[in-house]
Amino acid sequence: MSKRILCSAFLGLLAASLSGCALQVRSDVNRSAFHPGQCHTFAFAGAFKTDNPMHGTVANPVNESRLRAAITQHMQAIGVQLTKDKENADCLVSYGIGTNLTVAPGYLGAYPYGPYDGYGYWGWGAPWGPGAYGPYVYREGMIGIDLYDGKTHEALWHASVDQNLYGATGADAEQRIDAAVTALFAHFPT
Repeated sequence: MSKRILCSAFLGLLAASLSGCALQVRSDVNRSAFHPGQCHTFAFAGAFKTDNPMHGTVANPVNESRLRAAITQHMQAIGVQLTKDKENADCLVSYGIGTNLTVAPGYLGAYPYGPYDGYGYWGWGAPWGPGAYGPYVYREGMIGIDLYDGKTHEALWHASVDQNLYGATGADAEQRIDAAVTALFAHFPT
């Protein structure tokens, strides 16, 4: 295996470990349409499509059930009850799970975590010269939740979190989904 491949793998692992376990959440609220307490009941707007090409890896029906259960638990914790009557629900919830391959640029010049020591070593002793840090590819995942007014279907709240479920099953998938939904609902508008 070449030094370039080893270095790229090392940098990928290093970046993952330095980023910690904190999930990055992005949230937005339609303040002109959202009013605290307007949702007393909610229904799910839909379900995953069965012809989804990611059906067997990310968007599988078991993970969908886990996601719906986690959303329901968090909605009920804030006082909003699930109803099967979609036509009369105060609010509608939609959700999504996605993934894509991302290319991170390589590092050229000085190693980002320590100065070049003059002997071909940077930081923790990686023995590769300048420009040896090539790009690396990793799988980036996302879980999103959208809240709509049940009558007007106007968007009220959107939140997404970086969480990779590619190939996740069983307890691992359940833990990742629960962590993601907890992080998302920490940004629920009040």
